[in-house]
Amino acid sequence: MDFNAYQKSLSSQLRGIECPFPESEYNQRLRRVRDGMADADYGALLLTDPADIFYLTGYSTFEVSVHVALAVTQDDMLLQVPSIEMGPAMVTTRVARVSGYRWEGIGEVLEPLVQILNDGVETVAIDAWHGSLRQGVLEGLKARLPGVRFVNNGGLLKRIRIVKSPAELDYLRESARITGVGLQAACAAVRPGVTDNEIAAAGAKALIEAGSEFMSMQPIVTTGRRSSVIHCNHKRTVVQEGDPVFLEFGAAWQRYTAPMMQTIVAGGTPSSEMRRVFDGCRRIVDALLETVRPGVTFDEAAQRAELALQPLAGKVFFSGVYGYTVGAQFPPSWVEGSGFIAKGETPNLRREWSSICQSACGCRGSGVLAVARRSS
Repeated sequence: MDFNAYQKSLSSQLRGIECPFPESEYNQRLRRVRDGMADADYGALLLTDPADIFYLTGYSTFEVSVHVALAVTQDDMLLQVPSIEMGPAMVTTRVARVSGYRWEGIGEVLEPLVQILNDGVETVAIDAWHGSLRQGVLEGLKARLPGVRFVNNGGLLKRIRIVKSPAELDYLRESARITGVGLQAACAAVRPGVTDNEIAAAGAKALIEAGSEFMSMQPIVTTGRRSSVIHCNHKRTVVQEGDPVFLEFGAAWQRYTAPMMQTIVAGGTPSSEMRRVFDGCRRIVDALLETVRPGVTFDEAAQRAELALQPLAGKVFFSGVYGYTVGAQFPPSWVEGSGFIAKGETPNLRREWSSICQSACGCRGSGVLAVARRSS
């Protein structure tokens, strides 16, 4: 059968069985989005970020390299997927209108989008800064819709997604629980003579056994000098006596990720320099935890954290971000992108927001510094 017959077959048997939220929650989200569109005078919203599409529909897949789009107007909504993604579209969503195109026929995507965007729409809001919006698609739509203006959506979805519902917070808590299981298993594997790959394997096995879905980022494990270089990962490096081993894991539960960091010392005690950096990172995290309250701006929290950073400022690398929001994401990152605890960021913290606060200095983390002794 072709993908159209496949769609009909799945729709009658498995439609929406893996949708992660009740229909009432999606209706509330869609209403907030449409209200925001009306306030900004957007006739339509064209979404291509997999996480944004998931937020409004439940659409979930590990194949995020292909063109997928969600077109939203005040009266209609169209989910567009390639033929190979028709299965996930049927199983994970309840969207009434799902349009497929041949996986190998990217040129087929334009006409269905033109039809929904050509129905009295004057302005289409897009996410101009997200890599999922293909230039060929955008230029093709502009050529076929000369009377329509395409404008940046100004972070409309991000402003809505940053506020988490009770169900979303429950998913984040479950992710955190599983992430803790993975970290515990990885710590137990740390000893001189093993490789960073072996430690990552122990953690990954525990994460998956505890219930994690495919993760937005692989477990991160680095050791020795490599642990001070941000965004390196395991690479068959042997752990030496007294090495710091940096761990950063994030389990996925219904696509929600609550990442955690931890640094452990292999077969000995932390050096005085390790302890000094750890104490500095701990002060930063404590300053954040004392400051992040409803009504406080991201900038105010960052200013407090910067004071705590000062004793280490000349010794460690700092990215400029003390924390960021997390939620439902897909590879290659678990960073939601809807908010950053950094200087100059003016949004106010709210009780429903959920963010992972991490000191971004050279020590690589705000987790517990522990000691792994050689087993007898």
